[in-house]
Amino acid sequence: MNKKREEKLSLLCEKMRNGLPLPYMGEDAILMREQSEKARKICAKINAHSFSSKRVTRYMRKLTGNHVGKDFRLFAPIYSDFGRNIVVGDNVFINAGCCFQDQAGIDIGDDVLIGHQVVFATLNHALKSEERSTCIGKGIKIGNRVWIGSHATILPGVEIGENSIVAAGALVKDNVPPNVIVGGVPAKILKQIS
Repeated sequence: MNKKREEKLSLLCEKMRNGLPLPYMGEDAILMREQSEKARKICAKINAHSFSSKRVTRYMRKLTGNHVGKDFRLFAPIYSDFGRNIVVGDNVFINAGCCFQDQAGIDIGDDVLIGHQVVFATLNHALKSEERSTCIGKGIKIGNRVWIGSHATILPGVEIGENSIVAAGALVKDNVPPNVIVGGVPAKILKQIS
């Protein structure tokens, strides 16, 4: 990747992490679409073969352009529509079928378990119909030692505190404090973890 494009991509990632609107037209939108195409190609490579953990980690680093911690494990398939705004800590396991809409950033702490078909959504659209194609991002942060159950959906701007558990099928729209179990639609605190 050329240096100028990499700089523009880094600036775009920073804009999205800071919640700045991204209109459907213009240079940033074109760059986002180009990056999306690259991300989908890398995901297709990961999903097409049964690779060793070492090789999957290399592909994940290529996808994210960011840190992917030691002892990373992934069961394919995986889906990402941007790729460049994911950071993965040490000893992370991602089960099959997860979707990462990461334009505004997804930071995953250490020792995190992510169940089948979890969705991480960092983008929303403007409410006014004439501005609806504009994307507005808010990043997601997953603390250390979090377990996210199968089919959970994590919405834009959510932070999940350390040691917490998100029950299968939960829709998480609000921050989750440390050391709790949340579940339901929308997710509510079900229990404290001692």
